[in-house]
Amino acid sequence: MATDEKTWRRLADAVRAVSSQPDRGSTLQEIVDQAVTAVPGFAHAGITLRRADGTVDTPAATDALVRRADEAQYELQEGPCIDAVWVDDTYTIPDLRQETRWPRWAPVAADLGIRSVLSVRMATPETVVGGLNLYATEPCDRFDPDVVQQAHFYADAAGTALAVATRTEGLSSSLQTRHLIGMAQGILMQRYQLDTESAFAVLRRQSQDSNVKLRDVARQVVDGRADL
Repeated sequence: MATDEKTWRRLADAVRAVSSQPDRGSTLQEIVDQAVTAVPGFAHAGITLRRADGTVDTPAATDALVRRADEAQYELQEGPCIDAVWVDDTYTIPDLRQETRWPRWAPVAADLGIRSVLSVRMATPETVVGGLNLYATEPCDRFDPDVVQQAHFYADAAGTALAVATRTEGLSSSLQTRHLIGMAQGILMQRYQLDTESAFAVLRRQSQDSNVKLRDVARQVVDGRADL
């Protein structure tokens, strides 16, 4: 990557800001907020994430313009954000008014005021996380290859930070659930003179009979709202 020290510092500062966020939601928002600083030439950014069921959405964006442009892609089922997740890792659009690859979405986005687009894949070594979408309200003659590389560098680092935040949040949630269930077991053991396994069996049976998650049943017991 043919970048100078100032560019590297800008990218490093952006990645550092993303990696220092306390939770997944903050990480997502910081990724888009820092993207317009990390990658020159764009004032608007959003993230397209793929869900387990194969659908996609935009959990974070710098502004309403991005959300409208992304939502149009999802409704029309075409566009660079979607293809960056599922098809290829880089899509550049110098001028949306001349774009023909997405004939339904391009004029909609152009009418919103968007003229040029850079969409790159966010991935870790293990999986594709989503896509980073950068929008500008001015067309460009050509995309500088260094800028595209900088976008990829930032997107990969941001994707890794997001994966770590997601994993950490999942572990934290699991620990909280285990603690909550343990508290509920303790209450049932004391109330009904049960052992640990029997108390857990009561919680599990209540969960199955009421079609309520085990965690929520445990919360009801702890809060004194369960009729057991």
